[in-house]
Amino acid sequence: QMQLVESGGGLVQAGGSLTLSCAASGSIFRINTMGWYRQAPGKQRELVATITRGSSTNYADSVKGRFTISKNNAKNTVYLRMNSLKPEDTAVYYCNAAVLSPLLKENDLWGQGTQVTVSS
Repeated sequence: QMQLVESGGGLVQAGGSLTLSCAASGSIFRINTMGWYRQAPGKQRELVATITRGSSTNYADSVKGRFTISKNNAKNTVYLRMNSLKPEDTAVYYCNAAVLSPLLKENDLWGQGTQVTVSS
C-alpha cells in the first residue's frame, strides 16, 4: 500500500522558520507531482506549493518569497522550508502526491497532516 508520512510541524514565534518533510513509500513507479496544502479552522483547504517531476514549482501568492518547496527523487521525499512565518500561516499542513504504480495506475495520496502554529 502506498502512503505519505509527514513530519516537522510544531510551534514557532512569528518571524521564525520551520521545515516540513513528506516521504512516499510503497510500490511506486514514479511520482508525477508532490505538493503541500493547508487548512485553518473554519477555512477550506488551500494550495500552498507544488513541484513536478521536472522540478517546476508553483506557490500561493501568500507564501511567495517566504516558502520554498524542494524534493529528493531518490528518497521520494518533498520538503517545505517556511521562513518569516506569520500567525496567519497557522494551519494543519497536508502533503499530497500523484503517484504511478508499477502498473501505471495513478494514485492520489494524502498525508495525515501536521500542525503548524505561529504565535505572535
